[in-house]
Amino acid sequence: MYVPFNQLPASARVWIYQANRPFTAAEIAAVQPALQQFAQEWTSHGRTLAASAEILHGQFLVIGLDEAVADASGCSIDASVRFVRGLEEGLDIQLLDKAQLAFLLGDQVQLLDRLSVRKAVAEGQVQPTTPYFDNTISTVGELQQKWPAPAHTTWLARYFAAAATPLA
Repeated sequence: MYVPFNQLPASARVWIYQANRPFTAAEIAAVQPALQQFAQEWTSHGRTLAASAEILHGQFLVIGLDEAVADASGCSIDASVRFVRGLEEGLDIQLLDKAQLAFLLGDQVQLLDRLSVRKAVAEGQVQPTTPYFDNTISTVGELQQKWPAPAHTTWLARYFAAAATPLA
């Protein structure tokens, strides 16, 4: 059963899929009915799920599930991944690639290759306060409070500590 995203409880589980480029306004408008239909029809072992799906910051597909109604099963999670793959194919966009990290610079999402983070921190391109989209968060509450979060408050803190340590 479809639930508007803003009506999911803070405890609702989320899966975040980051696009390799911003969605266009036309793509967002075109995909909205498919997101609602997916959430409406998503089930787990025949049980209706209270779910939602939304494009946030123009670059992230976020699927939310109120597990207090019913938990997702392995099969239902597989179904959601198939749905995401279908969107990738239909829109010629990548949503399952984890090689890029997303930061909010100004009001724009900027992607940075995971392998170049250390260099970006050392060169000051990414600051401790740079908002970072940690797509491993797991609840709507975290999404609302910690997404994006200052980079130094996430797993990226180790890069700032390393940058602050003088080389011998």
